Amino acid sequence: MTLAARNVRWAAGRTVIVDGVTVAVRPGQTLGLIGPNGSGKSSLIRLLAGLRLPVAGEVVLDDTPIGRFGRRDLARRVAVLEQHALTEAHVTVLDVVSLGRTPHRSALSLWTDNDDRIVSDALSQVGLENRRDQYWHTLSGGERQRVQLARALAQTPSCLILDEPTNHLDIQHQIEILRLVAGLPLTTIIAIHDLNLAVRFCDTIAVLSGGRLVTSGEPMEVLTEALIADVFGVEAHISTSGLHGRLHIQFAM
Repeated sequence: MTLAARNVRWAAGRTVIVDGVTVAVRPGQTLGLIGPNGSGKSSLIRLLAGLRLPVAGEVVLDDTPIGRFGRRDLARRVAVLEQHALTEAHVTVLDVVSLGRTPHRSALSLWTDNDDRIVSDALSQVGLENRRDQYWHTLSGGERQRVQLARALAQTPSCLILDEPTNHLDIQHQIEILRLVAGLPLTTIIAIHDLNLAVRFCDTIAVLSGGRLVTSGEPMEVLTEALIADVFGVEAHISTSGLHGRLHIQFAM
């Protein structure tokens, strides 16, 4: 599934937040959105997810404008993991993940063996099958994020959109979440702060600044010391990691 924004623009009142951005992610690939705070990453994520409609330009899903899809139909194709996914405390892991089946069921339809299988598969994918009966409020931050990811997977989407999925997690859980996401057979878009994680786990990256697209492409082509200085305002040294063969960025103190 191909998801693309074509010259999209979005504003809050008179303030332009996303200004003429064009990006696309190929089927089965992972696109990372990077940029400083206030660059428009989260707003662009919401446009790509169909949670907001652009005031100009369009978002297309396999060349069909996203506005033509009904909410339930779109949710069967695109799952979104937002930065602040809140859940009531007195629910179990199974309760949360089962919510992912909502777009596939009518108000009067009965829960099926197929729903059970899909939810169990989603829990297994994130390594939480043995936590299905545990209460939400007893989970760690990393476990909660994996539960929310399992809920998104239970939608059986073709495209997965994540807004800062590693925010507030320690480095171990950041790598666990991103390794898991990168291994999924889905088209994926991730808004992410950490440049080293972006270049390690994303096939392509799009750099945003002031609501505009600065550049996009493969990390080794796009990320340069000059670009980091210009967009992020910091000095950096870029080398190739001996661990994973991708770029490694060291920032000047």
